[in-house]
Amino acid sequence: MATQKNAPTLVEFRWQGINKRGRKVQGIMRGDTLKQIRAQLRQQGISPGKITRKRQPLFKRNKVTGKEIASLTRQMATMLAAGVPLLQSLDMIARGTDNEKLRSLIVAVAQDVSSGSQLAESLRKHPNYFDDLYCDLVHAGEQSGSLESIYDRIATYREKAEELKAKIKKALVYPSAVILVAIGVTCILLLFVVPQFQAIFDDFGAELPAFTQFVLKISSGLQNYYLHIFGSIIAGIFLFRHLHRKSRKLRDRVDRLVLKLPVVGAILHKAAVARFSRTLATTFAAGVPLMDALESAAGASGNAQYRDAILMIREEVSSGMQMNTAMQNVNLFPEMVIQMIRIGEEAGAVDSMLSKVASIYEREVDDAVDNLTSLLEPMIMVVIGVLVGGLIISMYLPIFELGNVVR
Repeated sequence: MATQKNAPTLVEFRWQGINKRGRKVQGIMRGDTLKQIRAQLRQQGISPGKITRKRQPLFKRNKVTGKEIASLTRQMATMLAAGVPLLQSLDMIARGTDNEKLRSLIVAVAQDVSSGSQLAESLRKHPNYFDDLYCDLVHAGEQSGSLESIYDRIATYREKAEELKAKIKKALVYPSAVILVAIGVTCILLLFVVPQFQAIFDDFGAELPAFTQFVLKISSGLQNYYLHIFGSIIAGIFLFRHLHRKSRKLRDRVDRLVLKLPVVGAILHKAAVARFSRTLATTFAAGVPLMDALESAAGASGNAQYRDAILMIREEVSSGMQMNTAMQNVNLFPEMVIQMIRIGEEAGAVDSMLSKVASIYEREVDDAVDNLTSLLEPMIMVVIGVLVGGLIISMYLPIFELGNVVR
């Protein structure tokens, strides 16, 4: 692993050459200089030919996404299951990624492991990428000697979590896009189209209809204060994001409010149940104690109301109550989920029953998002049609009454 220490800062070179068998070969190698690359190729028995510096992308990626962590986990699971040693697996994954930030992360973990640290301990040093649940599962795998099977469970869990996150984003982004399009079209009409009609109305010399006057006042106000209005909106968004990031109380309040939204709230309810079930199934099957598993599920639920309810369930279970009874007491989980967990507890197969619940609700989230998309497509046309049509009617009302004005 010594060669990896500076890997993130080395330059990539594309090379071509001829190996000992006389065949043409090519590849990519990292090094400081062209001379160093030639020397490394000769050490490998390759006669170097053309060597060029690999072009760097215009915008370097300096962020590791949850999807990349899920992909990294799946690669680790595959390699460990194939019998590849841990350090060699990390080395191969580091060499195969184009994301410099991710490569640095993997190299740092590999260096800790090579110096004698356990993998879970090394991962805990990077909490922004590997949360407590991830590290606890890896620790359980190391203690039980079944790291490859645990990594397969973690990979499945992370992949399902990323799929669910993408579906929720789709459910939230689409209504937001509808609102933004409607506001954008309305602002364009008020700023550029309505003023053209106003110049015509000034020559009429008669009182305009109330609806037309109302629209003209809005247009005039928007023209005079649009910088203040848009500036206030942008400042408000940044202020809200800052407060949302800093204030847990505000985040909890927002979490509770979004669950009450029509249509979208129902999707978020199902998503929270799916997260709870999938997390608890994964941790329980990995041998994590139930109390720790419930604590992890509370953190992974993605909503403050469900987090508090799961922590309450944890307290009641710790006092000797069955989990299905504790879930019924919080009055938040669907009856079907409670009954399935009750059956699982009686049959001694809670993890498999939770996996089924998670799969059911993940499918329901998927169907709900697709239905939402289908529902909003005609709604976009209706909303924009009402706004645009209303503005057009307000502008043509005085023209319709032009005959009365002339008389």
